[in-house]
Amino acid sequence: MKPSEKATAGQIVLVDWRDALPREPNKRRPAVVIEDSGLFDETYPNIILVPLAEDPHLVIFDLAVQILPTPENGCTKACFALAHHVTTTSKQRITSTPSRITDAQLVEIRRLIGIAIGLE
Repeated sequence: MKPSEKATAGQIVLVDWRDALPREPNKRRPAVVIEDSGLFDETYPNIILVPLAEDPHLVIFDLAVQILPTPENGCTKACFALAHHVTTTSKQRITSTPSRITDAQLVEIRRLIGIAIGLE
C-alpha cells in the first residue's frame, strides 16, 4: 500500500499472500479491512482484515457474512467474509480498491470476530 493511501474499515482490498508458508493462503485475494482508522497510528505497518472466499467449503457459516454482488462492493460472485480467519497483515501486501461492504455487514463481521475469539 502506498504511504499516501489509507485503507478504511469496510473497504475491500487485494492482499498478496503469494509467499505464504504452508497452510496459509498462497495467492492474491480480496479481503475486508476491519480496523478503525483511529485504532493505530498511521505509521503502524500492519492492518487488520478478514479474507473473502467464494468456496463454501472454507466457510463456517455461523462465523461468516455472505457478500452478494453490488456496484458498491465490486464483487462479481457471491462470497463470504470469513470472520474466523481474522488476521493482521503488512500494509505492504495491500492494494487498495474503491470497493466497500455496507456498514451493517462490517458491524456483523466484527460481532462474529468477537464470537470466534471468545468475547461473546
